[in-house]
Amino acid sequence: MTNPYEALGVSKNASADEIKSAYRRLAKKYHPDANPNNKAAEEKFKEINAAYEILSDAQKKANFDRFGSAEGPSFGGGGAGFGGFDFGGFGGFSDIFENIFDQGIDGLFGRRSGRGRTARGSDIVIDTEISFEESCNGVTKNIVFNRNERCPDCKGTGAKDDSSLQTCSYCHGAGQVKQTQRLSAFGVIENVVQCPVCHGSGKIITEKCKSCSGKGNTKKHVSYNLNIPAGINDGQTMTITGQGNMPDGAAGIAGDLHIRVHVAKHPILMREDFDLYMELPITFTQAILGTKVKIPVVGGTMDLEIPPNTQNGTLRRIHGKGVKKLRAAGTGDLIVKIFVEMPKTVDKRTAQLLEALDHDIRADSYKKVASYRSKVYN
Repeated sequence: MTNPYEALGVSKNASADEIKSAYRRLAKKYHPDANPNNKAAEEKFKEINAAYEILSDAQKKANFDRFGSAEGPSFGGGGAGFGGFDFGGFGGFSDIFENIFDQGIDGLFGRRSGRGRTARGSDIVIDTEISFEESCNGVTKNIVFNRNERCPDCKGTGAKDDSSLQTCSYCHGAGQVKQTQRLSAFGVIENVVQCPVCHGSGKIITEKCKSCSGKGNTKKHVSYNLNIPAGINDGQTMTITGQGNMPDGAAGIAGDLHIRVHVAKHPILMREDFDLYMELPITFTQAILGTKVKIPVVGGTMDLEIPPNTQNGTLRRIHGKGVKKLRAAGTGDLIVKIFVEMPKTVDKRTAQLLEALDHDIRADSYKKVASYRSKVYN
């Protein structure tokens, strides 16, 4: 049969009002009176009515949502292959059991439980701080943390010795057992699950290991040398596989170690991607006459040449003086923005000297001033 949701053009989560509205709109469009002698419109009209009959009836709608048929599950020889059941109206063999158990076909046959799944320990997340210079150059940082490790005395079994481990009588050492569920529509279903007594190990501890109290793990203080690469930025996380906690028991693999890196701020330099930025203040006399100014760079300082008549807001790009690119070739640049600072006060003698200086400077040396005056006074 045609999917009623597709026939009415609505989603599976559509409300009753949305379904009714869609039906009325389509019924009006394909009604025989509006489409005389149109067989295609007539068939579409029948399809719309059949779809609305299902979706407007709560029980039929529920049957279709669960079984793919408004009448519910059907039985017979047509779809034989699983006890004579007909699965023709279903989305597939796995979908049936997903609707029943909400767990999928893997869960029914034990692929999610018991010994078929490798145990994995939990991850550890820690924070570490480095300086601005260390983030640019790279550094080896010693970090310390606590983690669960396999008990060295019992090797993770949790038992005092080998004689303290016995085969689980409930699952007979299999680590998993079968659970039977009876469903009126499908008969008896067997579901393989982890043994609730030995928790999948197949063994029972009669006397616990004193070192770990039967847990199989002990807490250990760990010191680890972390190689932080040049170019790492504030807030980035490094992941070290297999350096996390071990799971309980003798089997399994360790989780991972995640280190969040926090970079201290530089008093002058600011970082954006792999470029560095800074603001450089100079005096108005330095701007006029030119000078050399010491500026900070990665790894120390350097002298920056300020040419005569440098304008306020001038940008200088110094190639290769930024941050080394993370795990890649190349280095960013250093961009210097120059600010020309004027004195707040001058004495009488200095003012007289400045007046004389201003008188000696040719008016056409100030192009922006000249342009402004021409627009205002002319």
